[in-house]
Amino acid sequence: MKLKVTFFLLFAVLITVAQKNTTYIHAGHLLDSKKGIWQDKMTVIIIDNQISKIEKGYVNPMKTAAYHDLKDKWVMPGFTDMHVHMETEYNPHAYVQKYVDDPADVAYDSVNYAEITLMSGFTTVRDLGGSGINISLRDAINKGKVPGPRIYTAGKSIATTGGHADPTNGSNQKLMGDPGPREGVANSPAEGRAAVRHRYKNGADCIKITATGGVLSVAKNGSNPQFTVEEIKAITEAANDYGFHVAAHAHGDEGMYRAVEGGVKTIEHGTYMSEKTMKLMIEKDCYLVPTITAGKEVAQKAEVEGFYPAIVVPKARTVGPQIQGTFARAYKKGVPIVFGTDAGVFAHGQNAKEFGYMNEAGMPVMETLQTATIVPAKILKLEDKIGQLKKGFYADIIAVSENPEKNVAILEKVNFVMKDGVVYKE
Repeated sequence: MKLKVTFFLLFAVLITVAQKNTTYIHAGHLLDSKKGIWQDKMTVIIIDNQISKIEKGYVNPMKTAAYHDLKDKWVMPGFTDMHVHMETEYNPHAYVQKYVDDPADVAYDSVNYAEITLMSGFTTVRDLGGSGINISLRDAINKGKVPGPRIYTAGKSIATTGGHADPTNGSNQKLMGDPGPREGVANSPAEGRAAVRHRYKNGADCIKITATGGVLSVAKNGSNPQFTVEEIKAITEAANDYGFHVAAHAHGDEGMYRAVEGGVKTIEHGTYMSEKTMKLMIEKDCYLVPTITAGKEVAQKAEVEGFYPAIVVPKARTVGPQIQGTFARAYKKGVPIVFGTDAGVFAHGQNAKEFGYMNEAGMPVMETLQTATIVPAKILKLEDKIGQLKKGFYADIIAVSENPEKNVAILEKVNFVMKDGVVYKE
């Protein structure tokens, strides 16, 4: 009897092993993102959706395994963009579309944007604000219904009344109403806590606040502070209770300083950041998300007649050109940096332009690669799953045809994309 049981157990194990999908990749140049070095002639062995082993040299694949020859490629972990908006893409009709499009229309568009983002080499993203459809998109991708990056989303951003993320800005009096915490508008510490709890209830992964005015909202001021320190602290404390970190949109320095003092983890944009705020960010291990690409895009589009409403144009002309310079000063000062673009303000799929702009402002290419791999993994608490090509990590692997350290623009032309062990582009 014991012999029969042992036989059947062994048979079951053999069947299970046989059913696993094994893939071999021969990589001519493999990035060790933690050490910041390239390793030549390496073999990556993948079982199902995880890296099983990495070996020096080109190991002969098993006969039953899938095989990808990337001997002439520079192979890297999939990138993470820490600031995207997967539901939207700005165009001259964007301000009218929110009154015309149904949620289904937004959902269909978001599926397209998700696939474009993945094909560009970004296998993970942090979505910092939409209508809540971004949560459904995340779930659809996780269930394998549609292709796209792994999404960590804030759901709906939290603003003050009339603030940058108040969803009724620009509406007529009949439609404006008085939205509250459920809709992401909070005007007191108590309402801030309630807004966080609504995001938790709706299925968000993190929290986004708009600590200052913004460029593209239909409101006059693009940089004034819009939360008190007490309100921000209430939001970050409630967020911590639910396992969230908090990202803060901020252009003006006073609102930015309040956000850092209040305990946020990332500052988005940081346009008019002072030395004082930089020092506080270093002390509190708060990260700058530069979004240089978005800054350049809005400044450019502000010169296209009719692209933005008249109230937006002066803000775009003023704020946009400042962002790259602020990034350069913050980097030189030692402020922690993590990669983020604000894709959706510009066309999805152009996220990798940010690498070139960061390099242009003084950051070595290898460091820019680390800001899009190991650094976001730390913030998202996924240090053992994404950002490195290492045993036990997700098989999120991309490749380009040239050394990015010699030609950073090649990162805009990713020609191999694998996410969770599935090849989407080859």
